[in-house]
Amino acid sequence: MIYLDNAATTYPKPRGVYQKWQTAMSVCGANPGRSGHRFSMKTAEAVYKSREICAEFFGAQTENTIFTLNCTHALNYAIKGLAKNGCHFITSDMEHNAAIRPVYAAIKNYGGTCTMFEALPDVEQTVQNAERAVQPNTAALVCTAASNVIGLRTPIKELAQMCRRHGICFILDAAQGAGTLPISLADGVNIICAAGHKGLYGPMGTGLMISDGEFPLNTIIEGGTGSVSDSVLQPDFTPDRFESGTINTAGVVALGEGVNFVKRVTPEVILSHELSLCERFCEAASRIDGITVYNPITPQNRSFYAPVVAFNFDALSSEEGARMLSENGFYMRGGLHCAPLAHKKIGTVGKGAIRFSPSAFTSAHEVDMLASALRRISKTI
Repeated sequence: MIYLDNAATTYPKPRGVYQKWQTAMSVCGANPGRSGHRFSMKTAEAVYKSREICAEFFGAQTENTIFTLNCTHALNYAIKGLAKNGCHFITSDMEHNAAIRPVYAAIKNYGGTCTMFEALPDVEQTVQNAERAVQPNTAALVCTAASNVIGLRTPIKELAQMCRRHGICFILDAAQGAGTLPISLADGVNIICAAGHKGLYGPMGTGLMISDGEFPLNTIIEGGTGSVSDSVLQPDFTPDRFESGTINTAGVVALGEGVNFVKRVTPEVILSHELSLCERFCEAASRIDGITVYNPITPQNRSFYAPVVAFNFDALSSEEGARMLSENGFYMRGGLHCAPLAHKKIGTVGKGAIRFSPSAFTSAHEVDMLASALRRISKTI
């Protein structure tokens, strides 16, 4: 098996993540923050340590670092937490459904509107496109750090500066950027939403919503938090306000180890390695008849991209192409990747695409083996 579907979920994880999860299942089995006995307190300490690790990684305050089930969960908290009557949202034209669906649910429920701007490799033009969409009632700019289909990066710092000029909240979908791209609250982002199980190398069932606290959020889930239990009202302080019910304790403890792995290797080294593999793949695919690469990454343009490449066999649907690759031992995802806007942008809505996405553990030899398989399959069709 050669796994190249890391934009969905990274695999394998660092050995320490597996070990941390197993240990947490054994020695952190009590409910954190719900009891005064030593077992519960030991579990709460392990959760807090992971919260500190994640907060430091993104330049946040520990109490403003919220554990969620995934990035989608975090985006729903942030987007719907800001929504109010007549609100207006701005999004790019390559957003994942994890962002665009909560936006449209919010404007449906509150009678609001949404404006999409065109994201381009040109930083200045992208920011201008976004700024032209600002209205007096704009609640937030909701924008991906990088497309999960074509890897195109958005200019985070420049968009954050634009949002601050207009006093609007900047919600960043960092599902495809956390762990590889330089992402921090210090860049001016107000709320970072991230998946724990992708570039942060944590388990599935983990995510983060990290806020600078500048924009108060209403809750969309209320319940037991282990704090102010004598009140029928949800706590007004974080992280309790957004962590109702029992969290995925073993998952978040292991997530801290995943983030530590990224810190040790460094996002810069991981990004350079993965982009080099994307360049290698694109260069090989360009020499194979019957293969179309939609975002060829080269040494000249790599600074515009995250390590994701979309391609197709010209004579096959993306699903059929992915199936044939799977039969040859290469695991990648075909289809729309829950991002129809990005596929509309590159003209593949009817066909979808196959997605190549390496990880820190992918080797150049594996990419060469994939290229050989593409040549074999292309000849058979």
